[in-house]
Amino acid sequence: MGRLTLTKLQKMKRQGEKITMLTAYDASFAALLEAAGVEVLLVGDSLGMVIQGQESTLSVTMDDMVYHCRNVSRGSQCTFMLADMPFMSYATPNQAMDNAARLMREGGAQMVKLEGGRLLGEIVEHLTARGIPVCAHLGLLPQSVHRIGGYRVQGREEISARRIQEDAMILQEAGADMLILECVPARLGSKITDALKIPVISCGAGPYCDGQVLVLYDMLGISPGKSPSFSRNFLEGTSNIPNAIQAYVSAVKKNEFPLLELSY
Repeated sequence: MGRLTLTKLQKMKRQGEKITMLTAYDASFAALLEAAGVEVLLVGDSLGMVIQGQESTLSVTMDDMVYHCRNVSRGSQCTFMLADMPFMSYATPNQAMDNAARLMREGGAQMVKLEGGRLLGEIVEHLTARGIPVCAHLGLLPQSVHRIGGYRVQGREEISARRIQEDAMILQEAGADMLILECVPARLGSKITDALKIPVISCGAGPYCDGQVLVLYDMLGISPGKSPSFSRNFLEGTSNIPNAIQAYVSAVKKNEFPLLELSY
């Protein structure tokens, strides 16, 4: 049967079918997520916090990402695999190409994700021209946490909202095939989703995007520290982890998560 393709995800956007995405870091959880019907597994550099116990994602290395990608790949056969490019692994086009190639060749990823706006246009063009699918990431950028002064909602002011929307268009034109919007107001998430041809996935960007993503440990209520306000503990009220994952998939598909009143 093979893995879900980017073409299928693009068709889901056109048909208005919600895309479900969760982070995954190992083979066992990858198998559970696939069995529950999750379409996209994101091997996220969030592993630095939820797996390694770090204060941020900045310490995650390429070797870490390749290792966890390989494990997730072994545990799944049909889901689409997306992998984060870790901090400072894509500072130049050639560096980005070499590291993205590692995630695909050694880790089994089908797409790589980069954090940042219009300044990444050249790198996105460089990768996509060489057959490497790219997911852009706008809004709250965890790899820039020290520059932006913490984990704060982005795009609340008109100027910053306009810049995020312009960045989204620029990155799509550069060749990005998907976009994750993190911690932006629901109204901005809706505007960007309507404006773009590529799938737009919400991570705290409201209910009107083409799909939703959460950190797996957040949606199971087992992350150390406080979970984001836009997340939900799907393990509450269910008897086991597989049921919790199925509840998440069902809630996203039925437009029951996230609730607009709990969005920014």
